[in-house]
Amino acid sequence: MAIKVLHHGLATTVQDLGRPGYFHLGIPVGGAMDRLAMRAANLLVGNDEGAAGLEAVFMGPKLEFTEDALVAVTGADMPAKVDGVVQPGWTAFKVKAGQVLSFDFLKSGARIYIAVSGGIDVPVALGSRSTYPIGALGGYKGRPLAPGDELPVGAGSLASEGRALAEEYRRKPGTPAALRVLPGLYWDRLTDEAKDNFFADEWKVAPEADRMGYRFRGGRKLSFVERKQPFGAGSDPSNIVDSCYPYGSIQVPGGTEPIILHRDAVSGGGYFMVGTVISADMDLIGQLQPHTPARFVKVTMEEALAARAERAGLLERLRASLN
Repeated sequence: MAIKVLHHGLATTVQDLGRPGYFHLGIPVGGAMDRLAMRAANLLVGNDEGAAGLEAVFMGPKLEFTEDALVAVTGADMPAKVDGVVQPGWTAFKVKAGQVLSFDFLKSGARIYIAVSGGIDVPVALGSRSTYPIGALGGYKGRPLAPGDELPVGAGSLASEGRALAEEYRRKPGTPAALRVLPGLYWDRLTDEAKDNFFADEWKVAPEADRMGYRFRGGRKLSFVERKQPFGAGSDPSNIVDSCYPYGSIQVPGGTEPIILHRDAVSGGGYFMVGTVISADMDLIGQLQPHTPARFVKVTMEEALAARAERAGLLERLRASLN
């Protein structure tokens, strides 16, 4: 079976849950920006949670199916249509051979996840089928989809049409989005006033928001504790001697605009880090549109671990509801 790409949408790529284990070589973890939505889409069509599907941002693709398939679309509210007929979101539905899957306008959120029974069967690269476009690695020929592409699909089951995921399992960012942050190793570089302002201010997602990182604007500029600039660091107070960047870390070049590093981000550099967005909230960032208001919420390690456990519990209940 194959899926013919009639229109590529906007930055539609093949993604799975990523390729951990290569960060020390400068290869990012990659994978779906909203991992919960990706897992849910796969479970709805009977796939393994780590099967490859499609991630589309802001605009969906137009796809023609050569054989019958079971499909589910999760994530953002961007209604799916089969030959022009709207299909329910977060629900498994059939697409027959010769039919075309397309999408209506985006209503909320940013990214959709399209799972097909059997999974997108592109070659595995370093343990993953995820696309890393900057490195031309994985996915379909290492790049976003283009008209005329034909995506191979593995063998799947058509037995679960109508399976749906309840609203309680569909995590969405609030307004403003609350992103919990654990202060990091360089927290002491800021003045007490800057520390307070960072968490007190309301920020907005900048237009420069993609798989590498989300930039935020609108808060007060951060001020730094004076110091003698260390050898090997740049001249700006926000510069440090090059260091590793963990997934979810927040760098603030020049102290002006925080950047949250996401799935395709670089593994190190010379800007200090305010802290790190906790793992439980990283999926939410992938659903933020430009100009969306957001606040950073300071948490302790104990609170971060509790949030991770809570999210793991949500995932277990999600699995149970579909079994």
